[in-house]
Amino acid sequence: MSPKLRKYLVLAHLWAAGLMAPAFALHAISGGLYLMNIKGQVATERVPLPANSTLDFSSATLEGDVRQLLADAKIDHDFQYVRNRGTLIQLRPTSRTYLEFKQTDAGLTATRVKPDAVKSMMELHMGHGPTLFKTYQKLVALLLLLVVFGGVLVGLLARPYRRQTITAVVIGVVAFILIGFVI
Repeated sequence: MSPKLRKYLVLAHLWAAGLMAPAFALHAISGGLYLMNIKGQVATERVPLPANSTLDFSSATLEGDVRQLLADAKIDHDFQYVRNRGTLIQLRPTSRTYLEFKQTDAGLTATRVKPDAVKSMMELHMGHGPTLFKTYQKLVALLLLLVVFGGVLVGLLARPYRRQTITAVVIGVVAFILIGFVI
């Protein structure tokens, strides 16, 4: 491998790794906490709705209907999209304060939900954050693949590291298969 190509690949690898570092930290921290059964908490507060407020959760215009209900009820809340769970809808992103509407026997209820820092991280980790953050996560996933395959490529192209690279990849694949699907 030419020194110029190696220098370029190492520089690209370092830049990509640096750009991804905050996302990796978030995923490592939130994933580790989740596996230790620390999932964060939320504070809830009932939001009063005008009498006879209704929403049809099966409506094709649900998002517009929700926005109209919020305007009519003079509830100031900004959201990007609606997550419909049948008898409950969430106004996402849920990584920050959000509203839930629930169909009950007594009628429609609204609750303001405030996640703590840990719960917010969990929501970001699961892809329930703002639309722009979800796009960022997709770019990080793509960069991760490029960094991993680029690193393997550099190892294979550099004669002194070729055998070690092949050994590491084989051990990694075998461990992944055994731990994930066999044991």
